[in-house]
Amino acid sequence: KMVVRLKGGDPFIFGRGGEEKETLTDHDIPVEITPGITAALGCAAHNGIPLTHRDFSSTITFITGHERPDRKEPEIDFSSYANAKGTLCIYMGIGQAERISSELIKGGLAGETSTAIIRWGTLARQQTWLTSVADLPQVIEKNSIKAPALLIIGEASAHIDPAESPEDQVLLGKRIVITRAREQAGKLRQMLEILGAEVLEVPMIKIQADTVREQMAEIFAEIAQYEWILFTSSNGVKYFFEYFHKAFPDIRCLGPMRIGAIGDATAEEIRKNRLGIDLMPEKALAEDLAKELLQKENVENLKILVVTGNRNSPELADTLSQKGHAIVDQLQVYSTELCDPTDTWEAQTFINQGADAVLFTSSSTVLSYAQHLMPKLSQELPAPACISIGKKTSKTMAEHGIKLTAQAEESNLESLVATLCEELQ
Repeated sequence: KMVVRLKGGDPFIFGRGGEEKETLTDHDIPVEITPGITAALGCAAHNGIPLTHRDFSSTITFITGHERPDRKEPEIDFSSYANAKGTLCIYMGIGQAERISSELIKGGLAGETSTAIIRWGTLARQQTWLTSVADLPQVIEKNSIKAPALLIIGEASAHIDPAESPEDQVLLGKRIVITRAREQAGKLRQMLEILGAEVLEVPMIKIQADTVREQMAEIFAEIAQYEWILFTSSNGVKYFFEYFHKAFPDIRCLGPMRIGAIGDATAEEIRKNRLGIDLMPEKALAEDLAKELLQKENVENLKILVVTGNRNSPELADTLSQKGHAIVDQLQVYSTELCDPTDTWEAQTFINQGADAVLFTSSSTVLSYAQHLMPKLSQELPAPACISIGKKTSKTMAEHGIKLTAQAEESNLESLVATLCEELQ
């Protein structure tokens, strides 16, 4: 078996990595260490603090403010570090701030010595304070500063230049919940993090390949006879071609059919297969694709294949067959299942601490949210803004008592994020 023990920073600097390694070695379990960057280095660099500098700091001292709880007397004598003539980096020292301050001053360190406090360093919710050794306890008390926080003491800390939010990081410090299936959340997460947001992935649905084998065999047997193949989602494209390439050795087995798509994400997935798109409505709506196809040509008796999932609306197929008198087959290639993510740390963070906004990208995410997550949310926390990707999703929200804050102008991720930014600003 291969086991990964993942810790923040460097587990060998105040992270008990040494103790864990010894225990494993004692049990003849081989260990490989992948070095990490310790908090002092990461937080200092992120905030422009030069821990070493030829003019004022030639040494760095790492000290822990949190000793073993079974020790009756503290082992660390902070006064002994008063004359280190460099930079002191004190981990986990918030609870010991008064002792740290008094002992350093007692040891000879000037009370006005610059001191930086960095809480949640390098994260979107980072906070920083610049004070002096003498005023350190008062600043912590006045601002109700809690762990995790790092203290950097010495002239180097006076050079702090907190990583300010660029003008385009409009979501810095905002916590956003995304409800998409985890395998689909990557692009949306990246878009939000670039804007500075803290993102919680709380997948309310699970998407997986799923089809009726007999139906697929029948359709694939005459796949080259279809005049059109219509894709309504990127999932449909992905799973259709997974099945197709297992059944056929050559993309040309599709025959001369033309391709229709709903939405940019669907189109992007189609192009990954080196295929062009013959029809895509301006609005990412099934009724618009049907309307444009009926306007484009007479579809009477044309064979059309609609690739779908288990929860997709039959509107596209029904419109083409009833109004256009086309011969329409629907092929399910995936299923969307509601799931309960409330035991995950992301969901627990949302439940216990709240969020600034929740993004809904489909009716399925709304249904699952209303069923599994909404009943567990605290009424004492401010309600998050609820942003919908489109009118169908908004309608489902209204049906399940979720107050709509705003709806994206277009049914795509770019418009969804733009709407979110407008609302939170």
